Amino acid sequence: MLFATIKRSLLVTYRQPSELLNPLFFFVLVLALFPLGVGPSEQMLQLIAPGVIWVAALLATLLSMESLFRTDFDDGSFDQILVSPNSLILVTSGKIIAHWLSTGLPLVLISPILGLMFSVNEAGIIGIVISLALGTPVLSLLGAVGASLTVGLQKGGVLIALLIMPLYVPVLILGTALIDTAQLGGNYDGHMLWMAALLALTTGIAPIAAAGGLKVSLSR
Repeated sequence: MLFATIKRSLLVTYRQPSELLNPLFFFVLVLALFPLGVGPSEQMLQLIAPGVIWVAALLATLLSMESLFRTDFDDGSFDQILVSPNSLILVTSGKIIAHWLSTGLPLVLISPILGLMFSVNEAGIIGIVISLALGTPVLSLLGAVGASLTVGLQKGGVLIALLIMPLYVPVLILGTALIDTAQLGGNYDGHMLWMAALLALTTGIAPIAAAGGLKVSLSR
């Protein structure tokens, strides 16, 4: 059921290119505008790079969260799952994995090129990739909890941001600190371990919480 859900969700996403491209274009556009706005100073660009990259990744993820469960909710798929022997937790897990593969993974893959725009050194670029690879799945997992609670509401995207933004703060802090430390040539193993711990914790809790949120939304 897990792999079938991932496959189906990815097929739906690829049939609607805007769902796939909008977060990526937003991420690229935001990062491309900052060097134009603050000037060509390498020192300044290196200084702001960690925060700008992570804020852009966070906002790009939020941009796509509202549609995570919307299609299946509107067409009644979740109602059918509730009365079937299939596990709703597995279904939500598959949806979250598919969301990261279509949204978070492209951000990770394109981030080295964008890091060069900010004159980030080689060690810093490695730090960017590591921090986004560990952090963007956490953004998808936490965002899924908010999306499940607001899926039946109009303008749910705003409510998702209000509900989930405080939970994103630790990821944002750790992600930017990891890149900063990497740029300076320091040891960022501690940051990696903390981000891995957050990923493990949210992987265990978020799908269960999202499944519970969907049940609440379906019972309205």
